[in-house]
Amino acid sequence: MLQMKLITPIIDLFFPPVCLACSDFLPEKNLRICVDCRHDLPVTNFHFDNPEYVKKIFYGRLELQNATALLRFHKKGIVQQLMHNLKYRGHEEIGSIFGDWLGGELATISNYGSIDLVIPVPLHKKKLRQRGYNQVEKFGQQIAKALNVPYVDDVLIKISTTNSQVFKKREARWGNDYQVFTVQNEERLTGKHILLVDDIITTGATIETCANVLTNTYKNKLSVASMAIA
Repeated sequence: MLQMKLITPIIDLFFPPVCLACSDFLPEKNLRICVDCRHDLPVTNFHFDNPEYVKKIFYGRLELQNATALLRFHKKGIVQQLMHNLKYRGHEEIGSIFGDWLGGELATISNYGSIDLVIPVPLHKKKLRQRGYNQVEKFGQQIAKALNVPYVDDVLIKISTTNSQVFKKREARWGNDYQVFTVQNEERLTGKHILLVDDIITTGATIETCANVLTNTYKNKLSVASMAIA
């Protein structure tokens, strides 16, 4: 333990902690996102001020109890940088930060009080091996903790690979997502109010496909929460 305390300042000297959004040096490495960038994050506040906004994206496609996204995603913006660091540079702590943040807010809203479990949009096992983690995992776990419900990642399964979904047209995305998800351990699902969590909502095609798998057979209610919305 003493040796680690001596080594850490040396590591920080050569590899000083930087903000995961703007790459400026941080006064404290535990911050991970600097104060200026936190203030500049494009927060939606949908769950407080406009709870129907995200639900309208799925109008005529899904019946959702609740739906929200923490941040707005803009190409080449601060949220894209954070998502890139989360998905491709191993910074899972970004998911934890956003999960703590959104989970704490949802826990104050009565509509989210009936959630029974939190389920992440899954990765295919091949991509999971390559990346080493599902970028939604920490986000979902922290929301589940805040709502005091189980986080369940062994029910909804992705059975085929797809390419990156960001900025694809809805028609192309639907073609990729069709019949790529399935359910196992069905006995854990029936009659539940599920909160399905994802990183970014674009056209909603992936959420829609997952939702149909989770609700069509098992008579579940569904809510949706994501880190960002494009």
